[in-house]
Amino acid sequence: MITVRKRNDRGLVTWEYTGEVLERGADFVKLEARFNRAETLFQGIVLKRGDRFVETFYTRRWYNIFEIHDRDDEALKGWYCNVGRPAVWDAPDVLSYIDLALDLWVTPEGAQTVLDEDEFDRLDLDDATRKQARQALEELKRFFESLGPASDAVL
Repeated sequence: MITVRKRNDRGLVTWEYTGEVLERGADFVKLEARFNRAETLFQGIVLKRGDRFVETFYTRRWYNIFEIHDRDDEALKGWYCNVGRPAVWDAPDVLSYIDLALDLWVTPEGAQTVLDEDEFDRLDLDDATRKQARQALEELKRFFESLGPASDAVL
């Protein structure tokens, strides 16, 4: 079991949950977690308590990718990608990342929506961090464009 801590740009924990490790490499970890918040309407879908998230965190990339599956029928709902500083291990079983507000939502059909640009623009970040975050967003866009429609793809 791994504890994941999402931190804001000031390093304060804003959300914490646990997940089971599915795969671990030198610079990434893939885990399975269950959505632990109340039912939420998001980008035309409903996120339900218990939806299955397959999450990949990287220690050298400025993003993470959450593949979201419905709790009832396992249907792929889409991918939620957080732009942020690379993940770090706070302890052997505690992973954290600093979220930089900028996000990418990708539907199973391949449609992309950039989220929270206004929030990102308001963060007090240096130019190098802003540039790195924008580059990470472009890398994510290119990656998902290369997949095309991916209604049954698993990353």
